[in-house]
Amino acid sequence: MTASAYTDITMTEFETLRQQPGTAVVDVRDEWEFEEFNLGGLNVPLPDIRTRKAELAPYDNLIVICTNGVRSRIAAKDLLRQREFQNKRIYHLHSGIIEAED
Repeated sequence: MTASAYTDITMTEFETLRQQPGTAVVDVRDEWEFEEFNLGGLNVPLPDIRTRKAELAPYDNLIVICTNGVRSRIAAKDLLRQREFQNKRIYHLHSGIIEAED
């Protein structure tokens, strides 16, 4: 059995991929961070990623983002450990959204 993997993407790739049908942007920062600044998408804080996975199930492609890429990397790895996400494409915004704030 081959382990599934996520794909690191840049901000430029993020902008292109987010437009694809069946794609959701999943911001795993806390609610207050999302309210302060966001790039759109669903706000599913990292501690809630497993309990709210049903919200993500309809999408084929998930782009996981956070401030600097640390929490989103954890979320991407966690999603891939769950059977229902192993056939989905998981993308991770490598540098986080700090790149967008510059």
